[in-house]
Order: sequence, then C-alpha cells, then structure tokens
Amino acid sequence: MGAGHSHDHSSRSAKGSGRLKLALSLTFFYMIAEAAGGWLTNSLALLADAGHMLTDVGALSLTLFAIWFAGRPATSKKTYGYYRLEILAAFVNGIALVLISIWILFEAFGRWQSPPEIDAVTMTGVAAGGLIVNIIAAFLLHSEVEHNLNIRGAWLHVIGDMLGSVAAIVAGLAIIVFGWAWADAVCSALISFIIIYGAWRLILDSVNILLEGTPAHIDLSAVEKAIVDTAGVDGVHDLHIWTISSGLEALSAHISHDESVQHSELLAAVRTKLHDSFGIDHLTIQMETLDHEAEAVYVCETGTRCFEPTVMINDAR
Repeated sequence: MGAGHSHDHSSRSAKGSGRLKLALSLTFFYMIAEAAGGWLTNSLALLADAGHMLTDVGALSLTLFAIWFAGRPATSKKTYGYYRLEILAAFVNGIALVLISIWILFEAFGRWQSPPEIDAVTMTGVAAGGLIVNIIAAFLLHSEVEHNLNIRGAWLHVIGDMLGSVAAIVAGLAIIVFGWAWADAVCSALISFIIIYGAWRLILDSVNILLEGTPAHIDLSAVEKAIVDTAGVDGVHDLHIWTISSGLEALSAHISHDESVQHSELLAAVRTKLHDSFGIDHLTIQMETLDHEAEAVYVCETGTRCFEPTVMINDAR
C-alpha cells in the first residue's frame, strides 16, 4: 500500500540523516583545521581542500534540510509531497562541485606558472588528517549512496575532499623528496577533473528525474513485455515510468484485457510482477476491455476523436 512504501522511504531517509549529522560535524571541525594549515603552509592544495570542505558543510547541511523538508506530508497543492526537494538539492550540489573545481583549476594554472614556497612537511601532516576524516565521512554515507541521489551528491563532495587530501599528500611528498614545487598545482588540477566527472553524472541524473525521464536502471521495453506476458493481458499503451524521488519509481499505463478477466485479479498479478522484476510499487493503471475500447471512440463537438472514461484503478502499494 502507498503508506507502507512511504514509510520505507522515510525510515531510510531518517537513517541517512543520522549518519549525515555525524559526517557534517567531522567535516566542519576539520575544515577549520585544514584552512589554518593551508594558510600557514602556503599550500594551494590544502586551501583548495579546505574550500571544498566548506562547500561540503553547505552540501551536507542542504542535504539534511532536504531530507527533513521532504518528510513533510502531502497537501492538496503538493500531492506528491516534497520528495523532489531532495533531487533539487542533489542538482545544486552537482553545480557547486563543478564551479569549485573550475576555480581550483584557475588557481592551479597560476601556481604552475609561478610555484610559491610551501611548508611541505606540515602540509603533508594536515592533509593526512583530512584524509582520515574524509574516509570516516565517506564510510558513514556509503550505505545510502545507491538509494538516495541527494545523499549521493553529499557523498561525492566527501569523495572529492578525500581525493583532494590524497593529492595534497602526494604533492607534499613530491616536494619533500624531489623538490617539485609545481606538484601542488598539478595534483590540484588532476583532482579537479575527477570531481567534475562525478559531478556531471550527478547533474545529468538529477535533470533526468526532474524531466520525469525513464529511470536509467529500468528498461521500458522489458516492462512493457512483462505486462503483456501477464495472463489475461491483451495489450498495453500509454506506458510511462518516472522517478518521484530517489528509490521511489512510479508507473502509469492503460491495459486492455478480455472481459472474462477480473480487474482485481489482473491488477494483483501485474502489481506482483512489476514489484518482483523491477521494484516498481507506485502504480496507476487504467483497465480497458477490448470491446469497450473499440466502442468507446466517438466524435466530439470539435470533430476530434475522443475516448469515454474507463475504469481507473490506482494502486500505490
């Protein structure tokens, strides 16, 4: 039933929010330490990582707010509730990641041309601490990455920080061992490209959901075949599948069948098959008999073809 599915989505979000709060606390406190370390050592890699941690704090806070706000009940004006706010938060996080990475690339180019003197030993130590904090935060969020696009956006921010810490460590060691002052800028630039790649995927996924595109993990033709192959089904049309929010897919369709088939029995069979094969539980299915479908066509006053309303069965299990 609809309430059961909503409860599962809400409980999963509540679990993710607890982990988010812990990740947010760790990130906030080490952001301050890393910013101080970057200023003292004159390291762009550390300053960039601290700046990225600042956006992490904003991203994690936005994610928490979106989870809290999305839990508000549906209203007559927002019949799906506020689930989509999580997707908007993921989209904003993706845009922020790209903009920050572009800024780091711009700064890295300037450092490449004129490498400053860097306290590599302190830089490496601070970066190592940042790496530990990022690993813990990434571990806290990882379990929800596949189920929640919003948390995935926050997780990508943390992963970007983790890679930034690795880059700072590598750059620090390169400066200590070989005296390569330019390594700080090069490592920062390389990590920016990696972050942009992940952020771009996040943006595309968010836009696909906002445009109500078919979920990437669901094959529309396979769903159509599964419905048609159900005993009693003669045909299916106007089939649409979209994502309401991460992990909450919806389907609407018109199914034609023989008059000898009971609506409730056929709906139960289709519902079970869609749940077991594709994980789709929110269904709106219009049942039509072949005879009714053929006879329901008539001419409107405007001269266009119209169809009389048929039986509508809404199942939001």
